Amino acid sequence: MPKIAYLGPQGTFCEAALRILAPDAERLPCANVTAALDAARSGEADGAVVPLENSVEGAITVTLDELAWGDPLLITAELLLPVEFSLLVRPGTEMTHIKRVYTHPAAITQCRNFLARELPDAVVVAAPSTAAAALEVSMEDSPYDAAIGPAIAGEHYGLDELAARMGDRDDTVTRFVQVARPGPPPVPTGADRTSLVAFLRDDHPGALLEMLSEFAVRGVNLTRIESRPTGDGIGRYFFHFDAEGHVAEARVGEALSGLHRLCAEVRFLGSYPRADRVSPQLKHGTSESDFTEASGWIDKIRTGGM
Repeated sequence: MPKIAYLGPQGTFCEAALRILAPDAERLPCANVTAALDAARSGEADGAVVPLENSVEGAITVTLDELAWGDPLLITAELLLPVEFSLLVRPGTEMTHIKRVYTHPAAITQCRNFLARELPDAVVVAAPSTAAAALEVSMEDSPYDAAIGPAIAGEHYGLDELAARMGDRDDTVTRFVQVARPGPPPVPTGADRTSLVAFLRDDHPGALLEMLSEFAVRGVNLTRIESRPTGDGIGRYFFHFDAEGHVAEARVGEALSGLHRLCAEVRFLGSYPRADRVSPQLKHGTSESDFTEASGWIDKIRTGGM
């Protein structure tokens, strides 16, 4: 049975994602994203599941930076998990009893309308995580009357669900990724995503355009671009890319090779099945057969053929 680390404690959305991605795995809760990834790097765990981005809050920057700077890890799978918040209380608590609410800052942001409408006089306090909030509220001497978090947290800590689907948006999702120590990527499925990090060799006009052109001329669609500071001073950045396709495909492999020639460093983060199972729409001249035919044509010319 594999052991998979995740952002804990028990009852987080991350645990819910892990239950789907690796239902038979032994689960190892960790205090933060860094600890979960380090457990995978050290061999304490066989892999880790961590959040990468949220459709409302955006990128999870600690995950981006850990994947860019820490010892290499390979993304092997992803999951788009709907984020549904519940109001969790000790048994017997009613809405009129709630004076202090405890939850993660992201939940405060995403449940603002519910709180203003249903609990306008309640004090809302930021917690390290939604699961930590639920654990605190489950204690008899807790100064908090309710927690906002996933229903799974209520199950873990014996809390009642006083209200469900509290979020201001019904379509909020968080993208989680499963990582492992470096090795061969999963085999292509025809609906894959490739992730990488690219560091500029030097800062000059058109540097980002040059990187983007490596994808564009080969018909590789980018699904995400994130810039992150290198820490070397204001205005110095590196870039996270998500691209449609698999590194085993010629168009993606050639794009990565082009980046490798241009950049100071390119870190391959993985090619893995897309959670939404969307296959890329290839434009003329960018299919595998197109690249194979073109390669044969140039080989023929080099050997004196016509």
